[in-house]
Amino acid sequence: MAELGAGNLPLGDPVFNYQEHELNERLKRLYPAVNEEETPLPRSWSPKDKYSYIGLSQNNLRVHYKGHGKNHKDAASVRATHPIPAACGIYYFEVKIVSKGRDGYMGIGLSAQGVNMNRLPGWDKHSYGYHGDDGHSFCSSGTGQPYGPTFTTGDVIGCCVNLINNTCFYTKNGISLGVAFTDLPPNLYPTVGLQTPGEIVDANFGQQPFVFDIEDYMSEWRAKIHGMIARFPIGERLGEWQTVLQNMVSSYLVHHGYCATATAFARATETMIQEDQTSIKNRQRIQKLVLAGRVGEAIEATQQLYPSLLERNPNLLFMLKCRQFVEMVNGTDSEVRCLTIRSPKSQDSYPGSPSLSPHHGAATTHLHTGGSNSPTCSNGVTLTNKSKNHSGKYPSASSSASSSTSSSPSSINYSESNSSDSTKSQPHSTNSTQETSDSEMEIETEHYTNGVVEGSSARIMNGTYKHEEILQPDDNSIDEVCSNGRQLCGGNQAAIERMIQFGRELQALNEQLCREYGKNATHKKMLQDAFSLLAYSDPWNCPVGQQLDPTQRESLCSALNSAILESQNLPKQPPLMLALGQATECVQLMARVRSGSCSFARVDNFLH
Repeated sequence: MAELGAGNLPLGDPVFNYQEHELNERLKRLYPAVNEEETPLPRSWSPKDKYSYIGLSQNNLRVHYKGHGKNHKDAASVRATHPIPAACGIYYFEVKIVSKGRDGYMGIGLSAQGVNMNRLPGWDKHSYGYHGDDGHSFCSSGTGQPYGPTFTTGDVIGCCVNLINNTCFYTKNGISLGVAFTDLPPNLYPTVGLQTPGEIVDANFGQQPFVFDIEDYMSEWRAKIHGMIARFPIGERLGEWQTVLQNMVSSYLVHHGYCATATAFARATETMIQEDQTSIKNRQRIQKLVLAGRVGEAIEATQQLYPSLLERNPNLLFMLKCRQFVEMVNGTDSEVRCLTIRSPKSQDSYPGSPSLSPHHGAATTHLHTGGSNSPTCSNGVTLTNKSKNHSGKYPSASSSASSSTSSSPSSINYSESNSSDSTKSQPHSTNSTQETSDSEMEIETEHYTNGVVEGSSARIMNGTYKHEEILQPDDNSIDEVCSNGRQLCGGNQAAIERMIQFGRELQALNEQLCREYGKNATHKKMLQDAFSLLAYSDPWNCPVGQQLDPTQRESLCSALNSAILESQNLPKQPPLMLALGQATECVQLMARVRSGSCSFARVDNFLH
């Protein structure tokens, strides 16, 4: 890497871009708790916050003196572009003495916004400096105190601000000189001052590796903070806390459908599972269908088990239908797969599979088929006037679901909600009412080929699932899907025609929703993005191709699961996720109110 001060590098220069990347990576590693959108880190000297005798060059990292230098009245300083964020916990920068000039009257330190720049750092209130000509430290006073050695050309002086205990120490050529200042105020800026001709210094705010091992020093403080947290007194409430935590873990496992693990955990901790396994599995199956890209079947299953849920959630229904269209492009939705997979064995794998355009009325409780020319979307819901919000606004999926007083079939009870962790799911037993075996494989990573989850199919028969058919098509079926490669609708003309017909039905649904609830910009964009996939010969590699990424299914899966739970008057998220979110937010709030220790008490550090 080029040495600091070697020359100005224009924006767009490959060397500059490399150095900028290195700087960003080093700052992220040193100060992971800092959100630079809220509190930017100092990265250079400010061309606006300096005295006129200061000159800047080398991307505002080099400082040189250009005054007369006759006496102390000719002193000049410059501050960094931003103050040191409290969330750093510990902050460090270094200054290399390129030339001591005539007398070496140089000061390195800190100052608050508004401090006079016609002075060396440390001479005025809220200003702190270590001076090279005599080695004294100056703490808001023109009278210095003996502190360390003098410094001259070639030396590297570091300044470390500890925002945990509000102290500052300096280093010389990688060796700590001990604490120089205590009781520092917040919001200080790195500052450097010069006084005689020929004085030149270069700053390193992280552009290059530091001479002093600041990361080792940070590690020491991180261990101190973690030890303090570990030693926090719990006392007589230990048993109570353990019970709460065990219940939180149990509800998290149940929420994600980890039946065998949840059962084993409940047995070991003597806790109760509040939801029966049939209920957990039913909810899990719907999630697996969405995550497998088989949204049409997920809609059918939802309507079968919760007949009025989607009717009361027009926003959620529209999201599902848009996603179903995207999955048709992907070739994964059953409406196009049943046209692209034609081997006798594969057809046997889908007993009772839906026709190309099944329709369901508002109160439908079983699956049936219909023609493809209906104004409603296939396997969709006809939104009746009963579902209309007379305020003219779209009800949100969560609000409409939570207001529900209806219940699903009596054999199904729901408790927890889904999160992004639902990308992993549990295989099912051969009967929805059976107890899950402890030896049952808990989670299987799903492998995608052209958006298709390998080893996946599902069927609903008379309101119940045949578990041996859930997400488990025969090998020939999978081979045929994979052999099509990345082609629109698997490369099948009939499937493409069905997708276009579905698109018309989706447009009709959008128009119906606009008439009943008013225009919705979000719906419009979702529809445009989905339809835009057809404008490209290779939808997977186009500006809107990210829609086809299987990870895009996760947020929809979570939204559907949350709506199901809310319809049963149950929480959207498991308490464990809420607690983690609360703790994370509290730590971030601590950072904003200048509690430096928060940078070493990140929630993520205690999850591994």
